[in-house]
Amino acid sequence: MSERLEDIAAAMVATGKGLLAADESTATIGKRFDTIGLASTETSRRDYREMLFRSDEAMKACISGVILYEETLFQKAADGTPFVDIIRAAGAVPGIKVDTGAKPMAKFPGETITEGLDGLAGRLKTYYDAGARFAKWRGVISVSDILPSFGAIKANAQALARYAALCQEAGIVPIVEPEVLMDGAPGNHSIDRSEEVTEETLRIVFEELSDARVSLEGMILKPSMVIDGKKARQASVAEVAERTLKVLKRTVPAAVPGIAFLSGGQSTEEATAHLSAMKAGSDLPWGMTFSYGRALQTEALTAWSGKPENVAAGQRAFTHRAKMCSLAATGGWKKEFEQAA
Repeated sequence: MSERLEDIAAAMVATGKGLLAADESTATIGKRFDTIGLASTETSRRDYREMLFRSDEAMKACISGVILYEETLFQKAADGTPFVDIIRAAGAVPGIKVDTGAKPMAKFPGETITEGLDGLAGRLKTYYDAGARFAKWRGVISVSDILPSFGAIKANAQALARYAALCQEAGIVPIVEPEVLMDGAPGNHSIDRSEEVTEETLRIVFEELSDARVSLEGMILKPSMVIDGKKARQASVAEVAERTLKVLKRTVPAAVPGIAFLSGGQSTEEATAHLSAMKAGSDLPWGMTFSYGRALQTEALTAWSGKPENVAAGQRAFTHRAKMCSLAATGGWKKEFEQAA
């Protein structure tokens, strides 16, 4: 594959393919394993991710890239094959989560700032040498009647821009992820409030990217959808799609090669339906696809349940969900396809 940032970014949003977010921290994947009664160990985490990465049909047909946690980037399968090599052999691009998490922001009650810029340049070189060709950094924007503050949006946008500039200097495509929370506290905001906050956030993010001299052609945007709070869900699939596209068209320059949505608190089927509705019949200046974690993995995790004899069942579940997301990324998903599974 070409090492040009623009070419890597284009490959990441290839038609009908999307990103598998397998970058759960050790703590987060521990919580996921709790749901199936499995202890989180280096071996169990390896076995789970190997099951996903060796799902050849899904990986080759539906997955353009895999976001990895640092442990996984350097990890090997049970037979000694580096995960990076397995991912590349499937035709996907290995990537890496590089932020160190959202922490409470001093003087801004209820808001956070994502950390991880200290020493990032050196870490990016290490990740590049290990095979990573893209990275991800998540800024978290809390929503209520009075949040977010301009200061919190600005600080997170500046961090995203600094991270993106460092990535591009290192030959790594940055995924810029400003997530407007649907499931944070109190989680009862309207879709009107979500639209307002998402538009302001994206405007400020692209201003900061410009100021940091980030090449838009060599990045991917990973936004949340415009959706009402988890405790106030009323919007239809069509309304979520319409409002999300309206905001994106107002704020995202055509130079950006692609938008890969996060699923952000939605159910598996909701995330699939919303993406498909946005793609169906839309004439868009950028590629559009998925960058899903839970929405791609939940069914596979349950089917596997940590048992070696269930690996094939887990892979079938993952392959089905990946195919549904792939159809959504072309606007061709239908609910009956789920019932036929």
